[in-house]
Amino acid sequence: MKKKCIVAAVCFGLFLLLILLLKTVDVAVVGPEDARIGLSKLNVSLHEKFGVHLGWYTLTNILGYLAILIALCFAAIGGLQLIYRRSLLKVDKDILLLGCLYALTILFYVFFEKVIVNYRPILMPDGEGLEASFPSSHTVLSYVILGSGMELVKKYAKKSKTLQLVLTVVFAVMLALIVAGRLLSGVHWFTDIIGGVLLSAALLNAYEGLLKLWKQRAKAQK
Repeated sequence: MKKKCIVAAVCFGLFLLLILLLKTVDVAVVGPEDARIGLSKLNVSLHEKFGVHLGWYTLTNILGYLAILIALCFAAIGGLQLIYRRSLLKVDKDILLLGCLYALTILFYVFFEKVIVNYRPILMPDGEGLEASFPSSHTVLSYVILGSGMELVKKYAKKSKTLQLVLTVVFAVMLALIVAGRLLSGVHWFTDIIGGVLLSAALLNAYEGLLKLWKQRAKAQK
């Protein structure tokens, strides 16, 4: 439990440090419509190396929708438990904390849509001007949903080791494709992806640490 919380704190600290660096180090006008971008030499060099491939953008969007569908499945499990058990406190702790994790993730998403750290390296074909780019919200949402999903299938698919393995592999492959694909698509700077990974790792480790703590206390009270 302590290890998870320490990892969460370290990841969040690195995330905040990255924001500080982006706002103070090598800030230059290199984005579309004269947008100022932090760590510009690093970001521009990698963006030019990978280029723009909107096919990857389309694929990651599709996988992102599938990730949201997975999140809705876990939400449905919680909803059914609430209906049949007739008490919010009787819903599995995993699901209750998962709801808190999803809510916190959405709050961060909304916050960084309003508080701009960096803008996208390109103007999107269906967009209306500059768009917020940091952290990669697609990376954060997918990492949180699929990462927590890999943990939850250990419980909800425990009767079938084959199903558990298949779901874990599918979630891991989806996550890898989304993170790599978002970078290869060219719609994000490299630091957007790193920021997304750090934030989601912090959220996920905090979730797992709190879940272990909650379960330990529940056992101690019995």
